[in-house]
Amino acid sequence: MKVTVVGAGFVGKMVAHRILQRDLADVVLTDIVEGLPQGLALDMMQSAPIEGFSSSIVGANDYAATEGSDVVVITAGLARQPGMSRADLIGKNTQIISQVVREVAPRSPEAVLMVVTNPLDEMVHVAASVSGFDKPRVMGQAGMLDSARFRYFIAEAVGCRPGDVEAATLGSHGEIMVALPRLATVKGRPVSELLDKQTLDSISERTRDGGAEIVGLLKKGSAYFAPSSGTVAMVEAVLKDTKASMPVCAWVTGQYGLSDIFLGVPAKLGRGGVIEIEEWDLDEAELAELHAAAGIVRERVEGLGL
Repeated sequence: MKVTVVGAGFVGKMVAHRILQRDLADVVLTDIVEGLPQGLALDMMQSAPIEGFSSSIVGANDYAATEGSDVVVITAGLARQPGMSRADLIGKNTQIISQVVREVAPRSPEAVLMVVTNPLDEMVHVAASVSGFDKPRVMGQAGMLDSARFRYFIAEAVGCRPGDVEAATLGSHGEIMVALPRLATVKGRPVSELLDKQTLDSISERTRDGGAEIVGLLKKGSAYFAPSSGTVAMVEAVLKDTKASMPVCAWVTGQYGLSDIFLGVPAKLGRGGVIEIEEWDLDEAELAELHAAAGIVRERVEGLGL
């Protein structure tokens, strides 16, 4: 198995390292900065005798080494700075993603594309449009991150282990995310029995602003531990064909009354990418929120002129 990671920033190098640590695949790490991916790759390989993985990683400043990849993870792009919204990044990152996809798609025509770059939903549309790939083979990592934040904040409020919480978010990434506290559970018990509505509303809002909170605290840069964890979980599901259900940015074809748009939905992932989109039983208010998020994403995508 072979995975290409485009972009050797914090998220990219963490994705590459986690893939190696799990021995999921050989990795190609690419970046436009000369020496950066090569140095990181050498450093990671020197940890192999200690950590015991047998997979390999090479760094490159071009795309020749990426040929024949099973998965291409795209993290390249400008990161948010304090005071910036994801939408502020759209123009420049559209150019970056377009250029990257024009390089990787012809070299790995059977690959699954995973986009991590913000603004996420729009960048997934760009990747799909430029690549010409079948839509199920293009997806975005956002719901895994938002859902992990949601689960952690619930666990913090309840006083339990984060792994005891089952919860998810759908819709767009960030400000128009759709949190689903009604469906959240702690060890199988509805979280609504453990936390009041005001607390749950506060947790949902904090989850929506989760990235901005971290950006504000760091002062420079953005989150990368949790985003890389979510990405690698998706990579593993595809490479191992697990059919695991995960909230991802995927192409909907009538599910939830929505069509012809990439949006955060629960989906089963496998070797073909998105194998199946699951339709959860959302109530009227939740469905309305999902449609509202879709409307905003659609407007933004139309503005790209794809």
